[in-house]
Formats: sequence, C-alpha cells, structure tokens
Amino acid sequence: MDRWGGPSAIIRPIVLKYLAFPGLVAIVGLVYLFWTHEPAGSVLLLIFAGAMGVFTWILLPTADNVGPTAPVDPDFEQRSR
Repeated sequence: MDRWGGPSAIIRPIVLKYLAFPGLVAIVGLVYLFWTHEPAGSVLLLIFAGAMGVFTWILLPTADNVGPTAPVDPDFEQRSR
C-alpha cells in the first residue's frame, strides 16, 4: 500500500487521468492570460483548476473503493417488522 491507499499500479494511471483535466484548465487559463491580457478571466480559470486539483487529490484515494469506511458494529442487528 502506498500513500494513496491502494496499489500504486492501479492508482498511477488514475492520477494521470484525473489530474490531466485540471492541468488542461490551468494551461488554458495561462494561454488566455498571455493572449488577451485580461487577468480576471485567467484568475477565475486558474482558481477553478486549483480547486479541481485539490478535490481530485483529496477524493482520488476513494476512486477504487479502498478509501476510509465506517467501522462495522459487530453487535448490530437488523430490526424486523
């Protein structure tokens, strides 16, 4: 197990796949900044890319269902009608 919470052979392709889109949005934001010289739209795109990257980084360990789960209560009994 690595720091992602799962086998690294499974997680690495997922990382590249899911972090590629926030990276692409950041590149579009930088190109937009240099092309139009308008900082407002570029900042919004860069903030959006950063937020997507953070959420992906946090939620990615649960992508293959190996993330944290609630503990199971051994004394729990299902209520019958």
